[in-house]
Amino acid sequence: MQPEQIKAQVESQLPDSQVQVGIDGSHVSLVVVSPAFEGLSAVKKQQMVYATLSDSIASGSIHAVHMKTFTPQEWQQQQ
Repeated sequence: MQPEQIKAQVESQLPDSQVQVGIDGSHVSLVVVSPAFEGLSAVKKQQMVYATLSDSIASGSIHAVHMKTFTPQEWQQQQ
């Protein structure tokens, strides 16, 4: 998969999100910033992102995903 495809896939299912994608073979690195993450644990945030990629993971086009997830406020604090 191309980075643009992964970005579009996540952004379409997590409205108002901002996604940065890095790819190394079938390994994907993501930074996802979304207001949908407000009040959720780190595990719940990751589960939401995995759900957007489940078909690609099941098909084998994505083998491994490393992600960092942030609310907009958490992202501002990181900058």
